[in-house]
Amino acid sequence: MKQSTLELDSLGYDFFREFARYEYCLKVTGFRKGTNTRVQADWSKYAGEFVSLIENPNEDLNESISYLINNPPKKQVLEDGLLCWSNVLPSHRNKSELIFSLICRIRNNLFHGGKFNGEWFSPQRSKELIKHALIILRTCGKNHPTVLNAYNGQHDE
Repeated sequence: MKQSTLELDSLGYDFFREFARYEYCLKVTGFRKGTNTRVQADWSKYAGEFVSLIENPNEDLNESISYLINNPPKKQVLEDGLLCWSNVLPSHRNKSELIFSLICRIRNNLFHGGKFNGEWFSPQRSKELIKHALIILRTCGKNHPTVLNAYNGQHDE
């Protein structure tokens, strides 16, 4: 297996692990929605906490935000019974909500097989999308004290 494939596999695993960990943190800190039979992380509500940070980012965060906006992940759709990719951006109320929607789309594409069938599709693009999504997830997590405490195992359930 090529070194670049191993690196992307490792990056994909890191993204899987971090995304799952943040979904847990969001749910235990009140960023959740659902019913008695189903609960999920409320990424839109969480995004609302970062409107200012996303609008006025530091240099590293700005690079990642710009990358996702300029190279957004596509959405896999059915068109006339055929799998294809849509360039339509998710609906959003602000830039922060758009960024978190794009991160969730990266997650969906990766975890539901849209970008990987044993071989990486567009490996360089996948690497960049995952890398920048991780930077944003981690930066926002470190800038939210309640979520950071949950991330570090200090929370009430």
